[in-house]
Amino acid sequence: MANPVVMTAVCKCAFGAAPAVLSVTSQQTVCMCGLLAATILDGAPTSNVPTFGMCSNPANPAVAAATAAAMGTPTAAPCVPVTVSWVPGCPTVMVCGRPLLNNTSKLMCAYGGVIQISATPAKTINVP
Repeated sequence: MANPVVMTAVCKCAFGAAPAVLSVTSQQTVCMCGLLAATILDGAPTSNVPTFGMCSNPANPAVAAATAAAMGTPTAAPCVPVTVSWVPGCPTVMVCGRPLLNNTSKLMCAYGGVIQISATPAKTINVP
């Protein structure tokens, strides 16, 4: 079973050098485990998408330019994620009219990176 994602969840990008902490900006009223619940819009272009340090994806124009300047030696460049929305989220649980974000969702970067939740403080507990 998937776990809900809340503010301070840790995200990782396949091409990023460091993990980042998710910031919830899509809503400011619903809390889970004492923290703001994340929705699929926490990663939209208008939201505060965290940086993952340095990007190593050659499809990123900044990485391609840095690699060219280094005479073809693969060279990382600062990460500036270009994202749209998390998919699929949890369409059956709505938070302020938006689907809840869960830890199985993925966020695609326009440069080819896949961003995933690696740890969330909120846990679902099944009681028999």
